[in-house]
Formats: sequence, structure tokens, C-alpha cells
Amino acid sequence: MADDGSTSRRHFVSLGMFIIDEFSFADEDGNPTGKTLAPQASPSYEPCLCARSPIQLIPYLQIGGGGTYAVIGARMWLPPSKVGMIVDRGHDFPGHIQEAFDAYGPDMWLYRDDPTRGTTRALNAYRGEHRGFEYLTPRVRITPRDLSNTKLAQPDIIHFICSPSRAAAIISDIEQEEGWSPTTVYEPIPDRCVPEELPALQKVLPAVSILSPNAEEALSMLSMPKEPTKELVEEACSRFLDMGVGPHGQGSVIIRSGAMGACVASRGSPLAWVDAYWSPENSDKVVEVTGAGNSFLGGLGAGLVLSKGDVRQATLYATVSASFTIEQEGLPRLGRNSHGTGQEMELWNGDSPHRRLQALQDRLAEKGTK
Repeated sequence: MADDGSTSRRHFVSLGMFIIDEFSFADEDGNPTGKTLAPQASPSYEPCLCARSPIQLIPYLQIGGGGTYAVIGARMWLPPSKVGMIVDRGHDFPGHIQEAFDAYGPDMWLYRDDPTRGTTRALNAYRGEHRGFEYLTPRVRITPRDLSNTKLAQPDIIHFICSPSRAAAIISDIEQEEGWSPTTVYEPIPDRCVPEELPALQKVLPAVSILSPNAEEALSMLSMPKEPTKELVEEACSRFLDMGVGPHGQGSVIIRSGAMGACVASRGSPLAWVDAYWSPENSDKVVEVTGAGNSFLGGLGAGLVLSKGDVRQATLYATVSASFTIEQEGLPRLGRNSHGTGQEMELWNGDSPHRRLQALQDRLAEKGTK
């Protein structure tokens, strides 16, 4: 299903950041494992020693940031002119990342250049299975006001990843703009998904169209057992919904639950589960889950557009977007193929999102959940 591009507004914009991710890998005792990552779309990249790493490993640069993964998740379904985010470019912005961004579509990026500072960077330090995350440079936050009078102004759907208190500030900025009433997709930041943040979340929920934590985050915030099961996730969905999500309580809760799929709750509709695209039998397809939740919500935004607001159907688009993101380290690859038809088709990791969407729809129909 294609977008006709007949309106000037963007369909989906994320307020999430672009980050240059650096990586280091150690075993449980802190000894370097020797693992490296291939550079993202960079045949000429040369690694550099990072003295800031406590275990003195060589980090490899990757395109990162929740906003980046979200807009790529939406880009799988929509043209570059209909999605977007702000990218803060410092004096050290790598050429290979610029090339990768251009390949996804130059029009989807709004660059803010500052030659006086470096590009935002973060270190992902793995010690065994545990991932530590720390910013190596100051963060440059993005607000709805930053979109004003730009090509990204007043999108139909706006996505943000932050604490409940910052979500309230974002909602306040949105409400101050005349003629703009977007669908708001709120992804709570992981380190604020704690019981102490629940009162602040409850205050902002009436202005949130869609709330989407992952299962562990949802259970943590609600002080529930931390080992997710479908029963616990359904209870969490219901509890959040009962707090009054969306204007007049007509919003939705989508809890992203990894291999179990995603639980979708909307007022007046029964709880529904959407299977993960890759089943446990295809676990070899799952290489790296970093960014999967962000791209899921980008796919959700695109799905809301293409399904005319059907949240459950949009969740199928979201699930497909996440399926491409977890197949490799870093962002999925975009390619094109006419298949002899004379009409060029976009392929992601060599496959069609629309083919996967149909396969997922067929699978759910066979289970009697359509």
C-alpha cells in the first residue's frame, strides 16, 4: 500500500535523538573478548582506540539513537518526504554515516550543524550479557518547538522517548501550537520505568494517544513480578488503560513483549496479541535486538496512516519493521529491485515489508485472530 504524498505535512516525526554508538565487549570478569562490529555502511572506516573505555577496548562506530531507529521503522512503509527527525551534526560527523543517511533518503533528515561541538556519542559497554550505556558527550534534546517553521512542522504523528515529566513538557509545547492535534506515541525511557515515576505517568496519560513500554518496563513501573508472562502483560495493559490513556480514555496501550509478540489494548475492544514475526523456531534470524522497540513504534506510526487509524492493524506493520531491525547489528539495509516488472521496488535486507505483512496477516488469520 503506497502513500500518495498529497499532503504537505509529514506523517511521522520522532523527537528521539541520533547518536553515534561506540561499542566495547568484555566477559563477565571484564576481560576483552576480541569481539568487534563491522562498521555501518563504511568500507573505509578505521577504528580508533577509545581511552574513555574502562577496559581499553577498540569501539566501532554505529548509527544509533532511538529516534533514528524509529524513523527507519516508519521509512520501510513511507517515502522519505513523509517521515523525519532532526539530526545534530557536530564537527566530527562521519562521512560514512552521511552516506548511509543519504541512501535512506536525504529529505527525511533535518540537519542542525554546530561546528563548535562534537556529534552526540554514547558507549555501549558489554560485560557478559549485561549492557552498560553512558553518554560520552552532552545530549542535545529535541522539542516540538524545534520543529516549528521547518519542513518537519506539525506532523500527523509524533513519537518521543523520555521520562514522564519530560513527556508532560512535550505535550505542553504541542498544545500551545494552534491547528495541531497530532497522534502522540510515547515510549517511556527505560531508566525511568520505576514505581516512583508512576504518579507522573498517570498525570500525562490523558494526553497520550498510545503508550508503549516493553514488558519488563511495564511490570517494573507497576511493581509487578519482573518475569513477563502473557497473563502479567495483559494485566499490565488493563491497568494502564484504566488509568485513562488518551483524551476521554480513548487511547491505546501496546506492550512490546519480545518473542511473545505485542499485546494491544484499546478502550471498548478486547485485548489482542500480535505474534512476533520471527517465531522461536526461527531464532537464528535474531542477531541483535537493539533498536527493535524504536523501529516497532516507527512502523506503528506508518501503520496508523496506512490502516486509517486501526491500532491493531498498525501493530502488524510495527511487528514487521522490528523483524528487519533484529536481523543484524545496526540498521537494516535498503536496496531496490524491479524484478523484471519495470517498476522499482524497495527491499529491506533483500525482502519486501509488504510480503512480510501479508505473511503475518495470513498466519494470524489461520489462528483465527483476524
